[in-house]
Amino acid sequence: MAAYDFDAPRLFLDAPLAKGNRLGLDRAQANYLLNVLRLGPGADVLVFNGRDGEWRTQVQPEGRKAASLLALEETRPQTPPSELLYLFAPLKHARLDYMAQKAVEMGAGSLRPVLTRRTQAGRINLDRLRANAIEAAEQCGILAIPEIAAEEKLEPALAAIPASHLLVFCDEDAPIADPLAALAAAPPGPCAVLIGPEGGFDPAERDLLLSRERIVRLSLGPRILRADTAAVAALAVVQAARGDWRG
Repeated sequence: MAAYDFDAPRLFLDAPLAKGNRLGLDRAQANYLLNVLRLGPGADVLVFNGRDGEWRTQVQPEGRKAASLLALEETRPQTPPSELLYLFAPLKHARLDYMAQKAVEMGAGSLRPVLTRRTQAGRINLDRLRANAIEAAEQCGILAIPEIAAEEKLEPALAAIPASHLLVFCDEDAPIADPLAALAAAPPGPCAVLIGPEGGFDPAERDLLLSRERIVRLSLGPRILRADTAAVAALAVVQAARGDWRG
């Protein structure tokens, strides 16, 4: 049997989940279930809140434009948040949306915007960032909603990384080498992945990064990657070498 139910739609609701609880839906959610998906009374919907696991619920229509959900049974217990931290220089809206969604899909447990000297995007919308994280979690069977941190300058952002974490610094100037071997040879522990701005880190920032003790300077190959592409590539390499892809 498959680990996930791929047939039932899945919603994030910030409400307590327990057997018999009736869960209210806002207008957009009710419209999505009743008019977009055309679900009728008693149709199954999977619900999670990031705290109480995943629950099977049934649609309870309340007219043509309103509905609630009745919680019936837990389908999966709550999983702990991922220890994988993702730090990134903000991008413009459409590419930031994509990057946030893919980082969550790739297992990031925390999204941390970092302002560098060459960061080109302005102040980011944290509510929009959280909405993208929730959408990715809804679509990909993820139970723990990633932490969304406020943007910080590079130096305090680095200082906030727990001492237990290895910092994986993606650097276009690093010597091209086997990234899996480099990660496998690094000290054990969870990882924080850092992706810089389109123009790269400046020399002072690179020196700051290289002054850390627990760090791997990683090359992603001979091609120049856009920041959103580099995010997916780096997170894939980290998951393959040290994360939950290991058999």
